[in-house]
Amino acid sequence: MDSNSDPPFHEAYKILFDKTRNNEENDFDNEFVVVEECELPVIDLSRLEESEEMVREECKSHIARASKDWGFFQVVNHGISTDIFSRLRCEQEKMFKQPFENKTKEDVFLNFSAGSYRWGTPTATCIRQLSWSEAFHIPLTDILGSTGSNPLCSTIEQFATTVSRLAHILADILAEKMGHKSTFFKENCLPDTCYLRLNRYPPCPSAFGIHGLMPHTDSDFLTILYQDQVGGLQLVKDKRWIAVKPNPEALIINIGDLFQAWSNGVYKSVEHRVVTNPKLERFSMAYFFCPSNETVIESCREPSVYRKFSFREYRQQVRDDVQKMGSKIGLPRFLAYDSS
Repeated sequence: MDSNSDPPFHEAYKILFDKTRNNEENDFDNEFVVVEECELPVIDLSRLEESEEMVREECKSHIARASKDWGFFQVVNHGISTDIFSRLRCEQEKMFKQPFENKTKEDVFLNFSAGSYRWGTPTATCIRQLSWSEAFHIPLTDILGSTGSNPLCSTIEQFATTVSRLAHILADILAEKMGHKSTFFKENCLPDTCYLRLNRYPPCPSAFGIHGLMPHTDSDFLTILYQDQVGGLQLVKDKRWIAVKPNPEALIINIGDLFQAWSNGVYKSVEHRVVTNPKLERFSMAYFFCPSNETVIESCREPSVYRKFSFREYRQQVRDDVQKMGSKIGLPRFLAYDSS
């Protein structure tokens, strides 16, 4: 990358270091230690098309089991060609190679909504809260049906259309396995309520000891991730950080907070992060399966672990917590306590 392409990460780091060097601990991960690289459960989606019902049901059961036990899984035979992935990577690189000043004017430069481009952690108050990454967080309405011959938008639209169908299939399967065959996701998770996030993680000097993306859970129903083969994604499993082994043929699926609340805690929204690489840059693209802001989330079983809340209320609480404390609290804010 050209030097004028990168955000001012080093300057942000220096400011935070100078602010906190006297009281900031150097050990960022006292609680968890990475013990191994592992491959997530792999599910072959072509089995959903088999003529034998037993094979289809077994595949659905594997999806539900991985969502309970891991909160993460991989899918292969997902319907997206390697050609689309190759073009995605190429167009992402072109976009992120643009001068930093251009990227901050994304509404003019790329016809994306104002505020789509993000880098670092604007609310960071200490080094451990700084994310060494940049991204475009794009409402799907900025992409779908866009006019013109922009190859980036065209390629993203192909990707988004396919993963949108996949998200609905997976959500319906997970609902079915909870005993609910409903139209909830079809009615509430529409193209104009979902988002794409294009990520770039530049090389970071290893001595800095900071994250590419801070530990967090996702505030949606499902996230579908396409990543390159550099690696860096890690998740918490059995109170340990597990490094996810990249699979070039797979998409990664992870459960979000809304599905954990809706399933009454059956499906797990698991904390995950991205670690930096001192030499290689990493690219990924995430699709966030979200409802409208007015959608009310309530547990499908009683007694309910969580109180009812709207997606708007949830997002606002997350924003408030991040603004005040530098990090998200999430579902613990919405526990349903017994008032008796």
